[in-house]
Order: sequence, then structure tokens, then C-alpha cells
Amino acid sequence: MKTLYLECHMGAAGDMLMGALLELLPNPDAFLETINSIGLPGAKIQKESSVKCGITGTHISVKIHGEEEHSEDHHHLESVHAHHTHTHEHSHTHHHIHRGMAEIMDILEHLNITEEVRNDVKQIYQLIAKAEGQVHGKEVSEIHFHEVGTLDAIADITGCVMLFHQIGAQQIIVSPVSTGFGQVRCAHGVLPVPAPATALLLTGIPCKAGSVEGELCTPTGAALLKYFATSYGQMPEMVMEKIGYGMGTKDFPAANCIRAILGEA
Repeated sequence: MKTLYLECHMGAAGDMLMGALLELLPNPDAFLETINSIGLPGAKIQKESSVKCGITGTHISVKIHGEEEHSEDHHHLESVHAHHTHTHEHSHTHHHIHRGMAEIMDILEHLNITEEVRNDVKQIYQLIAKAEGQVHGKEVSEIHFHEVGTLDAIADITGCVMLFHQIGAQQIIVSPVSTGFGQVRCAHGVLPVPAPATALLLTGIPCKAGSVEGELCTPTGAALLKYFATSYGQMPEMVMEKIGYGMGTKDFPAANCIRAILGEA
């Protein structure tokens, strides 16, 4: 059985997952050409080599009109204690981007993607909106997304869905997910880790805090895992055929990556 195993010892985020899945393809550049032609307004998805703790993998960046629209992986929430390289000005600018569900659905309707992919992306946004709505006491139609409504987040989710379809695994098994711990600052104030919406999305998924202070699992990462995973646990007995590493932006004592293993179980 064609099996995809996702190792999430350093959490999960959309760009990390896309990088890991991209490395499983025989021709990653052809995929990037495809996703850059689907019609995301002003967006260009790029890959670059990244090294974490001596391991080389792929980091995904999304530029909007030539500028990077700080990825949800490292800008969704800012650690209260950790020191990051991005500026507060960038973070504040990012938080001013709000899109409602109707606006996101309209963007998705105009993308040049298959109906199957479009439906999956919509369902993933429904999962996120339901969690956000429960946290804030609002209906799904009233939810306005902050970071997960940016064009780079839409690109991350759409790209991951396209990759899952292209890889075509018969089963997708996800390891216990590290969430991180502590507190983070977001558009609404200081919140515990995992952030409330992320925690709701992770219900039913084996999780652990891990050893890193800060947010490791983002709402986008949690929603993608929840939607596509067929089961959770350790890697089954399988013949490994291809291994991909998707890198985050931050540096930690442990390699900040998702490892994707494709093979026959």
C-alpha cells in the first residue's frame, strides 16, 4: 500500500509541509510552474535550499507583488519571550490583513485548479473557521481571518492540497505532533500555546508539548493534518522510497523541519 508518513516532531505549518511534500516529487520545478499559473493574485511561490542542524531541505517562500508576505509559519504568533529576526513593523503590517470567509471563497472560485482540489481547500478553511468561531463565539460567516487569510496562507494550503493529490498516497500516517509551549502574542493579545483555535483543530490528534518554547504548530498546519491524516502513530513497517524535508524559518537546537517519508507498507 502506498504510504505517506509525516514526522512532526517540530510541529507543523503550511510552508514546512509544502516543502516536505515538494521534495517527494520527481520534478519539483514543474510543480512550482503549475502552482504559479493557477491565478493567485500577484503571488509567486519559490523554493530555496535550507540547512537546519546539518540537514538540507526545502524552504518555501511566497512573494506577493515581489515582496514576501511573512509566512504563517513564523508570523502567525510571536513568542512572548523568544527573540526573532523579523521586525515588529512587519508583524504589525501583517496583522492588518483581514479577509472574511466569503472573500476567501471568491478567491478560490477564480483559481485554475481542479474542483476536487478547490473543494478540499474550502473544507480546510471551514475547519479553521469553525475553530476560530468557537473560540471567539461567532458564526463561521462572521469570522475574519488574520494570518490564515493572507495570500501566502492561501498559497500554502492550496499548494499542500495539490501535492497530496499528486502524490496519491493510499494512507497518510502522522506522528504525534509537537505543539511547543509557553505564551505567544497575536492580533488578539497574549495567548497560551497551542493557541486556542490550534488546540481545537488538534483535538483527536496525538500531541505533545515538546522541548521548545513558542508556537510550533500553526492553525494551517493543524487543519491540513486533521483533514488528510488517515491515522496517527509511529512509522509503520514500510519500505522507504523517497524522503523529503520541509524547513521552517526559525533555528532551534533540534532541526526545525517536517520529514515526509513515502513508500510501500
